[in-house]
Order: sequence, then structure tokens, then C-alpha cells
Amino acid sequence: MTNNTPQLRTPGIIASELNVPLRRVLYVLQKRDDIKPIGRAGCLRLYDRQAVILVEDELRKMSQKEAQP
Repeated sequence: MTNNTPQLRTPGIIASELNVPLRRVLYVLQKRDDIKPIGRAGCLRLYDRQAVILVEDELRKMSQKEAQP
């Protein structure tokens, strides 16, 4: 039997998966209006894999801008 339950992640789990500080993930989630939580568990916001990809892409863009002189 396969488990089709989506794996939802909190901002802390996203930060851990991407190996970046939590504050950077929270910044991206706050600034990008198109990255929305797909659910909540109490006060925790939960994000799907697509949101993780969008956060990772935005963090990459931020790093590239920081590296430019």
C-alpha cells in the first residue's frame, strides 16, 4: 500500500532541509506573496514541496545578489 499523504513542512523544517538559518526562510515567506501555506496545525503554518522549491529558488537569487560587487 502506498502512502499518498502529502509531506507538509513547517518553516523550521524547510530551513533544516535547505541548511539555511530560519530567519532567511521566514524572510522569504514574508516577502513573497505567492508562497502560501497549504494548511495549519495549531499556530504552525504548513507548506508543501512546491513551496520549498520556491523558497530555495528565492534564496539562491538572494545569494547571487549578495555575491555581486
